[in-house]
Amino acid sequence: MINMVALMGRLTFEPELRTTPSGVSVLRFQVACDRNYQRSGQDRQADFIDCVAWRQTAEFISRYFHKGSMIAVEGSIQTSSYTDKSGNQRKQVEVVANNVSFCGSKNDSGTGASAVSGGFNEPAPSYASADNSDFEEIVDDDDDLPF
Repeated sequence: MINMVALMGRLTFEPELRTTPSGVSVLRFQVACDRNYQRSGQDRQADFIDCVAWRQTAEFISRYFHKGSMIAVEGSIQTSSYTDKSGNQRKQVEVVANNVSFCGSKNDSGTGASAVSGGFNEPAPSYASADNSDFEEIVDDDDDLPF
């Protein structure tokens, strides 16, 4: 039996890392994913998928992702039941994130990455005035082609 999920979307709120009483890192987050279709005359619909990450994956998300960041999540679906404060039985469905990846550019995530300069804003050197004396000029004569 296969239980695999792949999601790509944006985080709907700022991730907050928590620790269980036994010292294990856990992080709950939500991913907004656009649906593949759009009904005529209506806006595109989105689904909001609840996810949970544990240990190093939770710490990674906490460190590098923020509200609005594009994220790719690979994991599995997990269901659980619980009784809420009012005594009602509730069922919860969430994706357990086994692997997460960056998507899009740093500027898309709104993390202010444009303020960090990696030295790539320097203009490219111009080679228009290069000395071509080391190269023989090629004669472009199409008159002697065999076809």
